Amino acid sequence: MSHNAFITEETIDGEGDGPLAGKTVAVKDNISTEGVRTTCGSAMLDDYVPPYDATVVRRLKDAGATIVGKANMDEFGMGTTTETSAFGPTENPAAEGRVPGGSSGGSAAAVAAGDADLALGTDTGGSIRCPAAFCGVVGIKPTYGLVSRYGLVAYANSLEQIGPIAPTVEGAAELLDVVAGPDERDSTTREEGANADYAGAADGDVSGLDVGVPTELVEGADGGVVERFRTAIDALESQGATVHEVSLPSVEHAVEAYYVIAMSEASSNLARYDGVRYGHSGGFDGNWNEVFSEAREEAFGDEVKRRILLGTYALSAGYHDKYYKKAQDARAWVKQDFDAAFEDVDVLASPTMPTPPFELGESLDDPLQMYLADANTVPVNLADLPAISVPAGETDGLPVGVQFIGPKFGEERVIRAGSALE
Repeated sequence: MSHNAFITEETIDGEGDGPLAGKTVAVKDNISTEGVRTTCGSAMLDDYVPPYDATVVRRLKDAGATIVGKANMDEFGMGTTTETSAFGPTENPAAEGRVPGGSSGGSAAAVAAGDADLALGTDTGGSIRCPAAFCGVVGIKPTYGLVSRYGLVAYANSLEQIGPIAPTVEGAAELLDVVAGPDERDSTTREEGANADYAGAADGDVSGLDVGVPTELVEGADGGVVERFRTAIDALESQGATVHEVSLPSVEHAVEAYYVIAMSEASSNLARYDGVRYGHSGGFDGNWNEVFSEAREEAFGDEVKRRILLGTYALSAGYHDKYYKKAQDARAWVKQDFDAAFEDVDVLASPTMPTPPFELGESLDDPLQMYLADANTVPVNLADLPAISVPAGETDGLPVGVQFIGPKFGEERVIRAGSALE
């Protein structure tokens, strides 16, 4: 297998003759697999072998799927390029010398290269949709609560969702049909959407569909990306959809709010990796504070350390109200803007990413550039909404994706819109 898409290549056969029998699936390496190493792309968990399956893995096995490996990822999901992995970067099979996006870059690369028929990724601020767009495949970020997070190693609990990546909209929808639905082991899951027919929604019928285009999510995008996006929207209109511009003023503050919330939750979640209770111990001597510090210094990468420090600062006494509380207020504003927009439209459409895939190494010295690249995807996670990224051609030989956003548990709408572009 090429492109360094996998951290661990180990086959796990499915059980029975279910809807995914004969299909191979790559599983992102932050999703627990019983008896198979799960590292989160980090030296901190280099030798961690879970004693249980995540709910989504159990559902894959029950559906007859064959798991072919654990896919590479940005360390603990923190990145947009899959270059922060402790196991080296993944190369984009659809664009030589370019990143595959992140943090689910290994999952998208495995599908794009044909190393797996389907893949599971996780999306905290665009980590399924970004690599789907960069690798020229399809990725779905489900509504928060549609898919169980039991067995997912947490980065930012209130934002992240597990979702499918596939070569086609129908393939992604078939995988969503298998993993969606409530789970008694995850209190955040909901009954809504459990009985939907997602694969059946991939019928390409957009006649009468009202599509809103948020001007804020198109302005500032690369010229070639905007051109491909406009062509895609014209194609929807030719198939009977109605398109008009809408405004989401709050998304101007979404990136700032997202990173304060995500880093704060990461600071809390990753505190357990202290070399004593969990994670790399390093065999250091000294008191607990010294061992704790040495283990984390040695086993965490630079991006993870940066986010832990910033998150801890945002939650600290004297700064909580200044940063974290304001970020939560901004999150509420983003939700209100989306709710208002969906009173007038069925789905929203934008470029998935404002640029084509970066060159390998391009963003490592400029974290702010990497954070700002998430401008079109993070509002969806803040508002707990479903979204899909579908291929929309190329600009200068590099893949471009179009994103469709739906109201809560409106996966069938975005799947139908996405399938129309195929």
